[in-house]
Amino acid sequence: MKIFIVDDNVNVVKILEKIINDKELGEVIGKAYNGNDALKEIDLIKPDVVLLDFLMPNKDGISLLKEIKKKHPEILYIMISQVSSKEMISKAYQNGIEFFISKPIDAIEVQSVIKNVIEKLEMNKKLETIQSLFALKQNASESEDIKEDRNTGIKRVMQRMGILSESGSQDILNAAKYLIDNNKTMSEMTVIELCNNFTDNPKIMEQRIRRTATVGMVNLANIGIEDYMNEIFTEYSNGLFNFEQVKIEMDFIRGKSKKRGKVNLKKFIDGIVYYSRIE
Repeated sequence: MKIFIVDDNVNVVKILEKIINDKELGEVIGKAYNGNDALKEIDLIKPDVVLLDFLMPNKDGISLLKEIKKKHPEILYIMISQVSSKEMISKAYQNGIEFFISKPIDAIEVQSVIKNVIEKLEMNKKLETIQSLFALKQNASESEDIKEDRNTGIKRVMQRMGILSESGSQDILNAAKYLIDNNKTMSEMTVIELCNNFTDNPKIMEQRIRRTATVGMVNLANIGIEDYMNEIFTEYSNGLFNFEQVKIEMDFIRGKSKKRGKVNLKKFIDGIVYYSRIE
C-alpha cells in the first residue's frame, strides 16, 4: 500500500514514517510539509492513502482534502490533529476522511487505523471484482449447493457478530440473498425499497434490521474494549460499520460519553453480502 504523509511538523512525519516502516504497514512514497506542495505531489504520484494534518499554514487539512478528493476520490484519507472539537472532527468526516488519529501520536492507534484502511482498500478492490464478475451473464444452471453455501456464509457472519438469534436475522438473510441473486448493491436502492420486496410494511422490517445491526455494533464495541486487536473487531468494525461510530459506542459503554454510535444500514447490508462470499 502506497502512503503519503502531510504535516508541517517534521518530527511527526518522522514518527509516522518509522511506525509505518517498522510495522510493515505499507510504503511511504512521499511526504510534504505544507498543503500546496502536497497537492502537487499527490496529483503526480497518486498514493492509496494520505495521512494529513488538520491544521497547517497556507492550506489547512480540510481545504487540501476537498481539493484532492475532487481529482482523486479513490484515495483514502486519515486526518491527524490535536483538535478536540467535536464539531471540527465531524466536519472532517463529512468531507470524506476514513479515520481520525489524535496527537500526540500513539503507535498502536496508528497501526490499528492503517490496518483498518488497508482492509477497506482490499475490500473495495474485491467488491469491484465481484461486481464486474456479476456484470457478466450468470450461469443459469447455478447449483443448489452454491446457493446453500451463500446462506451458510451469511449465517456465519451473523453468528460471529452474535446476532444470529436476533429477531431481524432472517430479514438480513433475505435481504442479502436478494442482492446476491439479483446482482445488486445498496447503492441502487434505499433500505425501504429493498424491504418492499418482502413485506407490505417495509418500515417494520427496516426497524428489525436496524435493531439487529445495532446489537452487532454493541457486541463489537464490547469486544474492542476487551481486546482492541481482536480479529472479529478489526475485521468487522469498519467492514460492516463506520469505525468512528464504533469508537463512539465504545466511549458510551465506558461511560465517557452520552452519545451512542450510529449504524449505516446500507453499508451494513452490503458488508454482510461481501463477507458472506469470503467466509
